[in-house]
Amino acid sequence: MANQTTESNQPSNTQTYGFPIYAADWIPEETVRSKIDKDQDNSEDDGGESSSSSSSKTSRSCIVLAGGGGEGRSGIANVVLICRVDLDTKSLSEQPVGKIVLGTDLPYRMAVHPRGGGLVCALTNSCKKFDWENIMSPREGDQAVEEGEEVIKELKDVGQQLALAFNQEGSVLAAGGEDGTLRVFEWPSMKTLLDESKAHSSVKNLTFSESGKFLVSLGGPLCRVWDVKASAAIASLSKEKDEMFAYCRFSVDNAGNEVLYIAANTERGGSIITWDTTTWKRRRSKLMKNYSISAFNVSADGKLLALGNMEGDVLIIDSTKMKTHQLVKKAHLGLVTALSFSPDSRCLVSASFDSRAKLTVIEKTSEKHGVNWLVMFLLCVLLYVVSYYFLMAKGIIAKN
Repeated sequence: MANQTTESNQPSNTQTYGFPIYAADWIPEETVRSKIDKDQDNSEDDGGESSSSSSSKTSRSCIVLAGGGGEGRSGIANVVLICRVDLDTKSLSEQPVGKIVLGTDLPYRMAVHPRGGGLVCALTNSCKKFDWENIMSPREGDQAVEEGEEVIKELKDVGQQLALAFNQEGSVLAAGGEDGTLRVFEWPSMKTLLDESKAHSSVKNLTFSESGKFLVSLGGPLCRVWDVKASAAIASLSKEKDEMFAYCRFSVDNAGNEVLYIAANTERGGSIITWDTTTWKRRRSKLMKNYSISAFNVSADGKLLALGNMEGDVLIIDSTKMKTHQLVKKAHLGLVTALSFSPDSRCLVSASFDSRAKLTVIEKTSEKHGVNWLVMFLLCVLLYVVSYYFLMAKGIIAKN
């Protein structure tokens, strides 16, 4: 089913949406479940099969994509759209569930509220909040709309924000600006918790710890760790040699301990650095030779890391062994811009400037293990010795 194709000979797990995609994420299922079920029911009323409707409904999720052509006259709209994901057929919907066109404002970055409280987009000069109901409202054509868009007063006319992140509870929002300013707010009251104008020369990436205690901001020339409650920096993580920090993500290891991953690029290739979140010292690093990292993320269960590169490849690695779990060559025609694991860690969505989104189902670890040749050798030696003494005892072979 994963190789099912559309009329255009494009695999159904890959869809082209007509605009360069800058951001992608999964939507909390309860947020759009009623809309998905309604669409499914309407489809069945029009003559579709209903025997498997119950299982179909439970297998459906949605993703949100954002991007566009920017302020130029390319004719490419700036868009936020919602697409359906069918896990039974391992496919993405060709037509979106919802779509909103934003005029000349490019939605460069976005943060999905983890409790269904909508979506925050970083536009050219301000940030806006969108409700899911507004994005999914029926519209005709690609005319830009203004209704339902809420400019966040505290993030109005602040310049381009290059990073947005909610904590896991959805109670804190962080925004990192191109000018190096880091702002942290309570959500939804927007009470300021931190406003650091010189956090970095430019803030490139943000991540909250699983507990919500720490926030890590990444930008030139280093990575900083902030205590959210104290509203203060408590550590600085410096690069080594020719490292260029690109992305940061908190996760949990197999022992249940919080770890921090930083994806960096070097002259030799991409590197994944694991940091201890107690001492803030490096635990280890893994070099991927000749692999320039353009996107990075971690699965919800912490077992897998996903990396995209400039050539359009998607690499999924085991976070414990730091070995390749799955490689999708030429997943895209060019630079991978976004990667997002499903909440159950079964799937990965990747996006690119090539206007495509791709659904990759995570391969299950094989139960078969490689042959242990040392054990086989010892068993053969043991069998030989036992056979020799048995034949000697029966008089079949002579004693020396």
